[in-house]
Amino acid sequence: MAEYEMQEMNLPNKEGKRVLYPRLVQRGQADTDYIAKTLAQKSAFSKGDVVGLLQELGEELAYQMGQGKSVKLDGIGTFVPSLALRADKERETGEEDSTRRNARSIVVGSINFRAEKELLRNTNYNCELERSQQKFHRSSQKYSPEQRLERARQYLTQHPFMTVSDYANLNGLRHTTASLELRKWAEQPESNIGTSGRGTHKVYVRR
Repeated sequence: MAEYEMQEMNLPNKEGKRVLYPRLVQRGQADTDYIAKTLAQKSAFSKGDVVGLLQELGEELAYQMGQGKSVKLDGIGTFVPSLALRADKERETGEEDSTRRNARSIVVGSINFRAEKELLRNTNYNCELERSQQKFHRSSQKYSPEQRLERARQYLTQHPFMTVSDYANLNGLRHTTASLELRKWAEQPESNIGTSGRGTHKVYVRR
């Protein structure tokens, strides 16, 4: 049985009212050892065989993505590498007299994952929910919106880009609230925060 709890967004809705959204309560983590043991019980493979196979899969994923490919696993999802500048390198502006970034300045900064609809359906099928007895959580009010914006600007002076998770962790916000607030900053030119990429590849950068 899984539990959910209601959390409050910092940002109001269109009517100016605060809204609550459901969040799954995390109850531990199923690690490699646990998954390998479970799969071994369901198949003719030993636990060691499964662990070895998972390790080989991880290495092959890294190799194929390192060759510039995305990797699609049927029933699971697609892995797509995303590039970023090294932390000590300035972003290339495209102007004639600007410094051009070479391959040594660029690294694989993250790997994006897009889940297959089948995985989502199976997860939903196995997810029997009940409401947690805990009261809903409010997003952190430790910083004002202006302070959060300034912290984001400072972060981007030291990092080539910022993800929603980075912003959420930086300011003690829920992920959904952080996403909405970052989107608002990106729509305001005076914030000096823009976006790069699309969809699951979107990150936030200095304008």
